[in-house]
Parts: sequence; C-alpha cells; structure tokens
Amino acid sequence: MARTGFCHHIGSFLLFAATILLIVVSISAPVVNHISLLKVQTSNISRGTTPAIEFGSFGYCSVDNGNGHDICSPRKIGYNPAAVVTAANVATSFSDASEDSTKILTKIMILHPVAAAVSFIAFLLALGAGFIGSFMATIVSLIAFIVTAVVVITDFILFHIIKDHVNDSKSNASAKYGIAIWLLLAAGACLLIGTLIVFFSCCSARMHRQRHASTGKIDTSYGTSTRRRRF
Repeated sequence: MARTGFCHHIGSFLLFAATILLIVVSISAPVVNHISLLKVQTSNISRGTTPAIEFGSFGYCSVDNGNGHDICSPRKIGYNPAAVVTAANVATSFSDASEDSTKILTKIMILHPVAAAVSFIAFLLALGAGFIGSFMATIVSLIAFIVTAVVVITDFILFHIIKDHVNDSKSNASAKYGIAIWLLLAAGACLLIGTLIVFFSCCSARMHRQRHASTGKIDTSYGTSTRRRRF
C-alpha cells in the first residue's frame, strides 16, 4: 500500500472532516444558539432592536431580543417552524399543506446525528488501511453519504418554504440560510469525495497485492529451475 497510502489518508481525513461538520450541524440551535440552518431576521421598532429566530436541528432560539437573554425552545425531534414564524408577528401566512409539510420534514433532521455517527464509524474502519478495512469503510461511508444526501435535500426543501414565505411577506422581516446548512452541504461533499478516494485506494491495494503475489511466484519458479540446471 506504499503507492496508495497517501491517497488513503486523504480519504480518511475527509471522512473525519465530514464527521466534525455533521456534529456541528447536529448541535445547532437550540443547543448552540447562534448556529442555525435558517435565520429569520425580524424587527422590533418599539425597542429599537432587530431580534432574530435561529432554526436548528432540534428546535429554535429567539436571539437579540434586547433583554440580554436568548429564548430557546426545548430540544426535541420535530417542531413547527411555520407556527414559530407566525407567532413572531411576521406578516405572512402558511397554508395548511405548507405548515404540515414543514412540520413533518423537521422530524427527518434526526438524520443529522445519525449521519455523523455512521461517518465516524467509516473513519474508524478506514484507519485500518488494509483491504478489508478499506472495503468496509467504503460501504459504510457510502451509507453515510446517502443519509446525508437525504437530509440535505429535505433541509433545503423545508427551509426554502419558510424562507420564501418570509421574504415574500409585507413586513420588514427577512430570511436567509444559516451557516449550518452550508456545513451540511460541505459534509456531503467530503463524504462523496472521501468515499471515492477510499474505494480507489481499496482497489489499488488489491491490484498491487495481486501483482506482487504474481511476481513472487515467477521469481520462485525461476530460482528453482536455475538450481536444477546447476545440479
């Protein structure tokens, strides 16, 4: 594996990087208040402040309220972001279909920590650097990529609905994607590239081993035939 070791280490590093990124996404609001998948900036003219709602994997936080304290929801699987936006006096209305859809899609965000765990397992398997370890790491990292791809798609659909409703409203409110959703996208890219690199190193190691084994057999037979001629 001397020729493919460096590439294999790059693949392992990408799997580790994806794990870290997915962990950060998993601890977004309300665990860490200012890490969000979507940020809705509202306005409070009476207090002269610009409070915001930070939506995360397991809830949301209302930050910069002017009282020095952030208010966060309990951490749970699934919540109703449409109701949260409506309660913040943003002049927008959600249809029943939109509200129900976003509420259901938030439950899929449980896949954030699941993808992080699977990605970490793939990283541990890749540390073996042997054929079996690389092959198993490829399979597990592919599963992690599929899980991440699913949650990336659902997250963008979910928060695109909220974002469009807020930005199309007649209020001064605005919505934009938070840093966590871009970290999630970067994690998916790391998993895809890492999976391909680990698979390549796995195949290369197999070919090198077969080539060396074949060469060894030829050398052995050659040595034997030479000794017979001498005798």
